[in-house]
Amino acid sequence: MSRALAAVLAVLLLAQAALATPIRIKDLVEFDGVRGNDLVGYGLVVGLNGSGDGLRNAPFTEEIMVNILERLGVNVTGEQFRPQNVAAVIVTATLPPFARSGGRIDVTVSAIGDADSLLGGTLVMTPLTAADGEIYAVAQGSVIAGGVAAAGEGAALVEGVPTAGAIPNGARVEREVAFELSDMAHVRLALRSPDFTTAERIERAINADFGRAVAAMLDAGTVVLDVRATRAPSPAHALSRVENILVEPERRARVVVDQRSGTIVMGEDVRISTVAVAQGNLTLRIEERPIAVQPNPFAEGETVILPRTGVGLAEEETTGLAQIAEGTSLSDVVAALNALGVSPREMIDILNAIQAAGALHAEFIVR
Repeated sequence: MSRALAAVLAVLLLAQAALATPIRIKDLVEFDGVRGNDLVGYGLVVGLNGSGDGLRNAPFTEEIMVNILERLGVNVTGEQFRPQNVAAVIVTATLPPFARSGGRIDVTVSAIGDADSLLGGTLVMTPLTAADGEIYAVAQGSVIAGGVAAAGEGAALVEGVPTAGAIPNGARVEREVAFELSDMAHVRLALRSPDFTTAERIERAINADFGRAVAAMLDAGTVVLDVRATRAPSPAHALSRVENILVEPERRARVVVDQRSGTIVMGEDVRISTVAVAQGNLTLRIEERPIAVQPNPFAEGETVILPRTGVGLAEEETTGLAQIAEGTSLSDVVAALNALGVSPREMIDILNAIQAAGALHAEFIVR
């Protein structure tokens, strides 16, 4: 058994044990209407140390720079300038629920031209609009980039992503989203992972906490709360009590694999029927060994390159056909798979084959 696979599966067992504990309702659902709104803007970062956009390759940078200067009263019509310390960027942010005018939110800044780095730059006042086209915030401030870039004549080094950064509290809210929670007579709780069992448990837990029927399950993803039946002073008081009620959620049996990193994640309810597995790898090797043939001394002719190709096929040794017994728990499944003694990437192929054979009783997700 590989050490990497053993470590991954050990972590999974601990994680599944933690899932058996009750979880607050606020961590399982989204409250209807209590949501954020995405904002986006197009702006300019200045003050870069020669790592900005090349204006010939990014004409939109020159255009926005001209517009900003003209709004500031600087006439640059017909002027030829090629500064290297500016970069055009896309600014994104999320307006949180109940954000009030004058409040601050974080923003993310990403270069869209050929700038090498945003380190040390300052974002110039940038309006941020929502899907309705209205301006809800204005961003400005020093960019904190998350990487380093250095280059010389013969080599270059890039660590992280220096062309993207963030500005903590970099935008000021200018417009509020109209939403009156106090006028709501019913509030819907939308489950992040729809499940009939979990929704029914949420309904029972809320009704038991209030001592009467105040919640009703509509479907696998929705539980509706009757605010008036809770007898709370306001919907906000009712939700503050509901969101801290503990519920033990139900999870579907899933196996999630990431082929890029070789990560395998198994749910607690994964089961495998009895199957026999044999696993081995074929290695095909092709080598080119051309030979140069030259004419005899003082003879007429020219050198000719003759192709020579060597092909070899090798099969790795295996432990033969191994039986995986039917597992009644996650620990049984893990022990059976570990007995094969294969690497995590080989385990992904084995699980995929077991699923194709109909012996893996879980949802198989490949990322």
